[in-house]
Amino acid sequence: MSAAVTGKLGRLGFGGAGIGNLYSAIPDGEALATVLAAWDAGVRYFDTAPHYGLGLSEQRLGAVLRDKPRQDFVISTKVGRRLERQDASGRKDPEGFAVPADAVRRWDFSERGIRQSLEDSLERLGLDRVDITYLHDPDAFDLDAGIRQALPVLERLRGEGLVDAIGVGTNSAEAALACVEATDLDLVMLAGRYTLLEQPGVPLLERCVARGTGVVAVGAFNSGLLARPDVPDDAHYNYGQAPREVLDRARALAALCRDFGVELPTAALHFPLRHPAVVNVTVGARSAGQVAANAERMDTSVPEELWAAVERWTPESP
Repeated sequence: MSAAVTGKLGRLGFGGAGIGNLYSAIPDGEALATVLAAWDAGVRYFDTAPHYGLGLSEQRLGAVLRDKPRQDFVISTKVGRRLERQDASGRKDPEGFAVPADAVRRWDFSERGIRQSLEDSLERLGLDRVDITYLHDPDAFDLDAGIRQALPVLERLRGEGLVDAIGVGTNSAEAALACVEATDLDLVMLAGRYTLLEQPGVPLLERCVARGTGVVAVGAFNSGLLARPDVPDDAHYNYGQAPREVLDRARALAALCRDFGVELPTAALHFPLRHPAVVNVTVGARSAGQVAANAERMDTSVPEELWAAVERWTPESP
């Protein structure tokens, strides 16, 4: 693990998918104010990707950070999906971002493609380097090619000093584990597989401890399910409508947290950091208010008695 990088992440990071117009558009001014609010709250780790809004997230993040002292923050982006410009012709992006389809994503794990993707990201960010580069969702394309072809390229980028740390970002704990076993990764960005609600990522995290690989936990709210003190009927889980049994489980957890004077989102943010593999929890936000709320929750103390109760808890006997 690159201690020079991981030591600067802090406990709370800023995820850039929301400012890439995930699901719905937000004005430029509001997006920039959201990033500034994160900075003002003391956040110094910022994550983005070309995938997020077809480069819009990188552009907006860079518009704020390029004016900050470069040594004072850590920024990561991702490779694997290379953007190829096209005429939008009135079409919208088909992959969940409210932006014109003025580019198409091309899976590209080649050395040329990865280096070009990183160069394009730096241009959008307006920076001369990023600190961390992740291989993005290799399991969504070809995990074997990711391991054999793409990860060695990232190792060369690190060896050349073009990035300080390398990793893989994925929703799959199994895919991340395969990458950890195959390559000397500094970090894994794991989405939604180690949360207050569910922990299928435990074998991965245990292996990361043994290998000295840090874990950046994302998706701590399970796509919004754990983001509010009271779980609404229309809560999302894994990017879709939460099934009834999942809603019931989340509500039982919320009740358990209330018994100890803690709101569900606060417990959800703190939970991943209890594992020794987890070096940071990164959370997306779409407004300055959301950033401030997340920062306040991270600064709120959680009694040890709650964690003991969570360890004993089952859905049948909360």
